[in-house]
Amino acid sequence: MGEIVLYLGGAKSGKTKAALAHAEGFPPPRFYLATAQSLDGEMASRIRCHQAERGKDWRTIEEPLDPAGAMARAMPEAPVLVDCLTLWLSNLLAIGQGEDRTGPIVARVEALVQAAMARPGPVIIVSNEVGGGLVPMEALGRLFRDLSGLAHQLIAREAGQVFLVTAGLAQRLK
Repeated sequence: MGEIVLYLGGAKSGKTKAALAHAEGFPPPRFYLATAQSLDGEMASRIRCHQAERGKDWRTIEEPLDPAGAMARAMPEAPVLVDCLTLWLSNLLAIGQGEDRTGPIVARVEALVQAAMARPGPVIIVSNEVGGGLVPMEALGRLFRDLSGLAHQLIAREAGQVFLVTAGLAQRLK
């Protein structure tokens, strides 16, 4: 079976660039599974910038709510880069899932891990590390932080490699 690789880092840390470089070590085609939604002009601009970073050997699958299911649309042996986990968690919270830490979002993260482990090709997951800051004032912010941390633990447990990216430098944790 394929390997799970997790890239964590803060906003604009270079984690997507590092993950893209990792994926480009595999022969094409490569699949970019995008969880972002273009809900405003600023986000549309960010999406265009991310698209420009990828070359012609990338095929994009846009799926803001079900990346586990969307992996089936990629060729089995091809690498799949999921970008990004925390944006996906935000999308799920926005539609009202995840009222507690052991609720439906955790089950969906577990399904993502299972789908990734079942693929013959590698799955590279990019996510924002949000646990190093202050405790959020709002309950929703605390829930998001807690779910993100739990999701990272679930994925890291099964990942063959885990990297923390800071200032464009990837440090191997596992």
